[in-house]
Amino acid sequence: MSQRSLSSDWLSRFSDPYAVLGVAVTADDRRVQRRYRKVAMALHPDRFALEKDDSSQLAEGLLARLVNPVYEQLGQEKGRKETLALMRVKVRRLTDRGPLDLKTDLARQLLQYPASEVDVFYEQGVTQLSESQYQPLSQAQFELVTQQLSELNLVYLQLKMGDAAPVREQRTGLVPSAEPKPTQFTPAPTNPAIPTESYAERHYRRAHTYMKQGNFNAAERELRDAIKIDPAQSGYHALLGAAYYYLNRHAMARVYLRQALKLNPNEAIAVRFAKKLGADVAPSSATTQNGKRPTASPQPQTTKPASKNITPTATRSNLLQRLLNFFRSLFRISRPSRH
Repeated sequence: MSQRSLSSDWLSRFSDPYAVLGVAVTADDRRVQRRYRKVAMALHPDRFALEKDDSSQLAEGLLARLVNPVYEQLGQEKGRKETLALMRVKVRRLTDRGPLDLKTDLARQLLQYPASEVDVFYEQGVTQLSESQYQPLSQAQFELVTQQLSELNLVYLQLKMGDAAPVREQRTGLVPSAEPKPTQFTPAPTNPAIPTESYAERHYRRAHTYMKQGNFNAAERELRDAIKIDPAQSGYHALLGAAYYYLNRHAMARVYLRQALKLNPNEAIAVRFAKKLGADVAPSSATTQNGKRPTASPQPQTTKPASKNITPTATRSNLLQRLLNFFRSLFRISRPSRH
């Protein structure tokens, strides 16, 4: 598909900039920039240098005529606010005519979700769809995924417009929850392609990949996000400690290795890197087979006799009384008896 074949009529189908870029409407400037760099890398001409089909021209056309203009629009706070305002107007007009005519299963599922789980379902749905938006690159794939993202955005804005809380930008894409872990993304059986992997697990998996590639700074960022979501996982702390070790930030490495060993004294990565940094990092007490530290047996307590509260004044008084009794006894002995 050449750049010329991207007709104005076809381009006009994609009026949702967030859907074109594959990012949630809650994204701030950092998330927009991160997503743009990923898409631009996927559409870079060098990736299609050896391709003999029209993929190179399609990538060039999408990048020049859709992705770059969208990034200029969403890369600034003013542009994002104006875009969201226009999208809300569109939602009001559509809902005034009646229920939204939804064509995708994911948008229908979001419409039926409980209010407490809407944010998590929406964020995870956008993330999963965006991963296949430009890879593999094809006109049909891009159009299908972008349409799903657009409907998902419309339903989310409709639900939020009926909610008292406004749409707020999220830097990490994470939605606060009262539970220790975010709600798992569990789509209906009609759409089994979307996995049930949590945000924390996804960050941890990407961190593993970065560690193998030697990109320890990227691994650090992923692991810190994972720990924000689920701070009770010893493996997250252990791998972050290893990343800091390779970054020669040994003080930070010790902090996270200690925390990993506190959560699980048998954590293999933490134990291995603790030995590299010194024995003081490892827990001092022995561990049992189930990984728990044994509780110390209570020591017998010996009761001490209560000591008398003797003040200095009472001590002097007793001494004087004893001296007085002593002199009285002497007086009785030396006194002559009468006949």
